[in-house]
Amino acid sequence: MTVSRPTALAAVWAGGVVGTGARVGLVMSVPMMTFPLVTFVINVVGAFALGVLLEALLNSRIDAGRQAVIRLAVGTGLLGGFTTYSTLAVDTVLLLRSAASVTALGYAGGTVLLGVLAAAAGVRLGRRGRSA
Repeated sequence: MTVSRPTALAAVWAGGVVGTGARVGLVMSVPMMTFPLVTFVINVVGAFALGVLLEALLNSRIDAGRQAVIRLAVGTGLLGGFTTYSTLAVDTVLLLRSAASVTALGYAGGTVLLGVLAAAAGVRLGRRGRSA
């Protein structure tokens, strides 16, 4: 089954609305800090969730068309809206401008490194769920 363009766009849009809303809600519910902890956690958790999702879909028994819609809605839309690497970039620049270079480099590098490790852990979890 091929996913139509309107269906694909609707899936990404709907997921993006939910993911972005969740991120904004979390960011607004936590007081501002000198270290952008909320964005850091959101990006790492999002990487983990994406690893779980993609691995779980890889060998699922769901037909290819439905897999594509789930991947677009949850992976591209929801998790794409939830995570925010543009804010990672802006926060890093703001930290650099405030002469917090060590914090800026730790934040940027730590987000990427922990994001990769979290995605790998998510893939492992997705594999375990598949073999159970």
